[in-house]
Amino acid sequence: MKTVKKTPLLFLCHRIPYPPNKGDKIRSFHLLHHLSQHFDIHLATFVDDPLDWPWVPEVKKFCVDSLFLDLKPGAARVRSLSGLATGKVLSLPYYNNPRMHAWIREQVAQHEISHLLVFSAAMAQYALDPGMGFRYKVIDFVDVDSDKWQQYATQKKWPMSWLYRREGRLLLEFEREVARLFDAGLFVSSAEAAMFRELAPESAHKLGFYNNGVNRAYFAPDPALPAPYRAGEKAVVFTGAMDYWPNVDAVTWFARDIFPRMRQSDASLHFYIVGSSPTGAVTQLANLPGVTVTGRVEDVRPYLQYALAAVAPMRIARGVQNKVLEAMAMEKPVLVSAKGLEGIAAEHGTHVLVADTAEQYCECLQQIQSGLHPRLGQQARELITQHFDWDNNLPEVVYLLGGSGAPVMGESASAGNS
Repeated sequence: MKTVKKTPLLFLCHRIPYPPNKGDKIRSFHLLHHLSQHFDIHLATFVDDPLDWPWVPEVKKFCVDSLFLDLKPGAARVRSLSGLATGKVLSLPYYNNPRMHAWIREQVAQHEISHLLVFSAAMAQYALDPGMGFRYKVIDFVDVDSDKWQQYATQKKWPMSWLYRREGRLLLEFEREVARLFDAGLFVSSAEAAMFRELAPESAHKLGFYNNGVNRAYFAPDPALPAPYRAGEKAVVFTGAMDYWPNVDAVTWFARDIFPRMRQSDASLHFYIVGSSPTGAVTQLANLPGVTVTGRVEDVRPYLQYALAAVAPMRIARGVQNKVLEAMAMEKPVLVSAKGLEGIAAEHGTHVLVADTAEQYCECLQQIQSGLHPRLGQQARELITQHFDWDNNLPEVVYLLGGSGAPVMGESASAGNS
């Protein structure tokens, strides 16, 4: 059977979009998968984790051509310091690579590529040459990264506070310039899009969002899943990549300042920190009474299913927390901070329990143990079913790239090409 040739699309992504085991990779993979049904994908991306190289063949299945370049975080951090001398955003030299520039120029010229999707602001540096002649240019910013750096600055001492504040300021200038040059800028939630509209009012008319989705067939209660906890344990669980500083900050605060108070009233409580690449600071938390650090696990679902509750005590956050969505899909009571709930239209007491102080977390857990919210998990999954479905949320991206289909605008981007 003859293969039908589709419109070529250049897809630029800062990290290999597979395996979908952390927030940005979940989003980029589903976006890649969906767009591959409508376009011939020419993908350029970096691999910053040696464990991800075996997944390259899986990603290639969705592409007609691709470039995967090794990115060593240590060397990239050193390279990024050149931005201090040039007055530029540190994130740009971190991801700058001459081989990628050359490959992109060759692909655009050889295949006459006029459609562009950029995932993450730093990758836009490869597509700013007006001579490339893109007809459709869409960027998925995901989060307002510049604001995240500003949040980091408030948590760090000088000189890191100065460095992070500088990065936040300069990155915002770059984000605004990219938004001005692209036809549409998308974010992970209405809250992120609304924030950036205020920061970049000149581009407000072409900024929008599409929600993340959850694989509800996978993240669903299943009695066949094996219980990972010891008999008699009442587990409270946090899931996420444990080399990501907002996650490290969250579990450190919870393990040291909140969980000991919970355990005073119930010694059978146990706090499980489940996620890959725990830092030294996270590993040390296992020395605290009732705290276990698992490291990477093959399947997080049993840890969610058999837990008393999931927690997401985020003090630094932007965008949508996939850990919250997945726990909700598993019908698990979720204790979450207001920051951790941003972008998720869930109500306190109906779908989740919101807490921002140690006292509030203790009170919420006590309510769970007392049976005051018997339908919380079920109602949480119903909300996920209604609003977080990839098949419903991704078609608009195709439309913005000049594909067929009617847009579902709502608060989302209504920009055409400019």
